[in-house]
Amino acid sequence: MLQGKLLLKALLAWCLLFWIGMSFSPVDVQNWILSSILPCLLVAVLVATHRSFPLSHGSYALITLFLTLHMIGAHYTYAQVPFGQWLESALEMSRNPFDRVVHFCFGLLLTYPLLEVFIRLANAGGALASYLSFMTPLGLSGLWEVLESWVARVVSPQLGDAYLGSQGDVWDAQKDMAAAVFGSLLCLLAVAVIRSRRQRAV
Repeated sequence: MLQGKLLLKALLAWCLLFWIGMSFSPVDVQNWILSSILPCLLVAVLVATHRSFPLSHGSYALITLFLTLHMIGAHYTYAQVPFGQWLESALEMSRNPFDRVVHFCFGLLLTYPLLEVFIRLANAGGALASYLSFMTPLGLSGLWEVLESWVARVVSPQLGDAYLGSQGDVWDAQKDMAAAVFGSLLCLLAVAVIRSRRQRAV
């Protein structure tokens, strides 16, 4: 119990300290502010519900990893993340792929926490829980693309492509959603394999 509490405090401290670190000299301050709103809300919800509706330590760790990746993208803007630039050069790609990596990780890292939520909150099991935890990242990815477009056009039109991260690709939104779908499928496949092995071991 004590170790679990220490782990949660460590994950929260990491999120806060990393977020503070990424707040210094971001490439685009306004982009960083806009990109930080939803992650801050998510952390606030997780903190507020960690006693009444606690997730597993693994789920909190997966969420923390995703938020870390997103905060890196918010600091540099997704089109200018150094690691993505290295990948672009090493793989001879036409664009910085870091945003695609993060969308893939959105599905890969957040599907399992969602699976936990549906199993417990909706009392869903087996195929239904897997279906819901797969469809939710897809729906959230689509909603995120719509919100990004709305913010870029209405709230801060001057940011344009810097905030959207489309890098001139007219199919960027669809490709981002596809990346999230593949990540989600990979997560569910991994969960199925692990559960199958555990059942055989019993």
